Amino acid sequence: MGETTSDKRQIILNSARELFWKHGFRRISVEEICSRSGISKMTFYRYFPNKIELAKTLFNIVVQEAYDKFRIIMNEDTPAEVKIQKILILKFDGTIDISQEFLTDFYSGKESGLSDYVLERTNAMWQIIIGDFRIAQQKGIFRDDLNLEFFFGLTQMFTQVFNNQKFLKMFTSPQEMIMETAKLLLYGISPRK
Repeated sequence: MGETTSDKRQIILNSARELFWKHGFRRISVEEICSRSGISKMTFYRYFPNKIELAKTLFNIVVQEAYDKFRIIMNEDTPAEVKIQKILILKFDGTIDISQEFLTDFYSGKESGLSDYVLERTNAMWQIIIGDFRIAQQKGIFRDDLNLEFFFGLTQMFTQVFNNQKFLKMFTSPQEMIMETAKLLLYGISPRK
C-alpha cells in the first residue's frame, strides 16, 4: 500500500521544518526539500506553489500546535507556578534545533516577505493569547496589575535582541538565549524554589 496524499504532504512539511530550523529559509532550496523528502519537484508543486507558501503553512501549523498545547496548560487545574513551568517547557521544546539563520530569516529577512507574514500572524496570535491571559488574571493565576499589552509588546521587541550578535555571543545556542529571555519575562530576577 502506497503513501497517501496527506502522507506526502506531511513528509514535505517534516523535511522542510528540519531544514529550515537548521539552516534558515533563504539557504534551503526546493530541490533540497525534495531530496530530503524523497519526492520529485513535480510532487512538491502539487502541494505547495512555492517555498514561501510552504514556509507559511509550516509556520501556521507550528504556531497552532503550540497554542493548542498552551491552552491545555492554561485549562489545567494546577497552581500558577506549575503552569509557568509547563509554559517554559513548551517554549523549550518549540525552540529545539532552531538556528540563528532560522531566527534571522523568519523574523528579520524582508526580501521574501516571510517576516512580514510571520509578524502579522504573531500579532494575531498575541491578541488571542492576551485574551487567555486576561482570563488567567481574573482567576488569580497571573498578577491582576500586569499590563498585558506592555508585556506582549515587550516580547515582540525581543526579535531584535535575538538577532543581535553581541547578545548571541553570550549563549551557546539561540535556544539558550530564548529560554533565558522567557525565564526573565516570567520570573523576573528574583530567585525561584
